[in-house]
Amino acid sequence: MSVALIAEEAAARALPLVAGVLGAGGVAVAVLPSTVRMRAELRRRWRTWALVAPVFLGAYFLGGGGTFALAAGLGVVAVSEFVRMAGLSRADHAVLVTAAVTLPALAWLAPGALGVRAAALLLIAAALPSLLGGDDRSGFTRAARSVFGLLWIPVALTGLVTLGDTGVAVGLAVALGDVGAWCGGTALGRRGPLSGPLSPLSPGKTWAGVLGAAVATAALLPALGAFSLPLWGAVLGGCVLGDLLESMVKRESGVKDAGSWLPGFGGLLDRIDSLLVALLLAMVAV
Repeated sequence: MSVALIAEEAAARALPLVAGVLGAGGVAVAVLPSTVRMRAELRRRWRTWALVAPVFLGAYFLGGGGTFALAAGLGVVAVSEFVRMAGLSRADHAVLVTAAVTLPALAWLAPGALGVRAAALLLIAAALPSLLGGDDRSGFTRAARSVFGLLWIPVALTGLVTLGDTGVAVGLAVALGDVGAWCGGTALGRRGPLSGPLSPLSPGKTWAGVLGAAVATAALLPALGAFSLPLWGAVLGGCVLGDLLESMVKRESGVKDAGSWLPGFGGLLDRIDSLLVALLLAMVAV
């Protein structure tokens, strides 16, 4: 049985669960009293989720071409946001966009081509604009940031294609893990032993949030029939480290969000930062 067909079956099994979670969430945010400080924000986030979830699962119903289109579409938008934050040039942007389309295509049509040779070509491609432009002032910095962007975004997103049914589980578990982290931080993160921040990079992220993400992901993965300790660790690692990694990039860039077009979240990178790290870890763990 092909990877695409297995992933399609996993998406079909997940559909009732996702519909139930979205329905319960919609009722919850609809009845929130006006005194709740984040009422409007939570409602915007739910509307975004109600749009994103069918797109995510629908891509898997379309088979390998659908997951390629999903990964490539996310990659093109995400690398564009990264280029703005990293201060890269148009030539660097072109390299990253090309990789965002090419790597998922290879993962779909020729997965055997993704290996050491591809890694070598990515390294050269990242440095090529600076080399050909003779940039002796910031060329190394640009090349290093391009390599980071290639690993963080296009390489990670190939996991949506190559992981099959595991990719479905990772995407949905990360989404619920982010919700669990918010709930845990809100309920337990204001005082007590779990209120300490994980890192100065994101003082609002507490150990209570880690606990909430751990519980939420540990509950969802078995419901999807995908639980294993390595996969759970990969998903939880993405939920914890993904946000910190993007916070590091944003702080150095001096921006609050990667964008402003996604209601309730900011930019696309603000929404998929945890997913990117979780996919990378899952490709190692599985």
